[in-house]
Amino acid sequence: MSLETMQPNPAWDAASYEDAVDTLESHTDELVYRVWGGDWCKDCRKLLPNLGAALEAAGVSADRIEEIPVDQDKQGPGVEEYGIEYIPTVVVERAPDGLNGDGEEVTRFVEEEDLPPAVWLANEIDATLSEA
Repeated sequence: MSLETMQPNPAWDAASYEDAVDTLESHTDELVYRVWGGDWCKDCRKLLPNLGAALEAAGVSADRIEEIPVDQDKQGPGVEEYGIEYIPTVVVERAPDGLNGDGEEVTRFVEEEDLPPAVWLANEIDATLSEA
């Protein structure tokens, strides 16, 4: 099942977020994105279309993005395992064995940070992976 809210926003301007797109693009072969959200959720409808557009602009293939819908009680697959309390939550993991996740968590975006999800994740990915 997928999230309608992850459909890329056609009005999103990749050129305005060139650094974020470049960072996401430079790690397309090593990361997977797990996105918990709900099409009923106001924050998801506001934030996830732009994230979908950023991932598309960066060339992140659909098989590296797992869209995980939750119900209005925020219950769904992986919620307990990953400690999901707020949505949207995006967990970025290393993909140690090809396309499969279950690797080391690199970072996570939870509900509302001080930057748009793509920018926030790119900054965190860059900082975390450049330390390694």
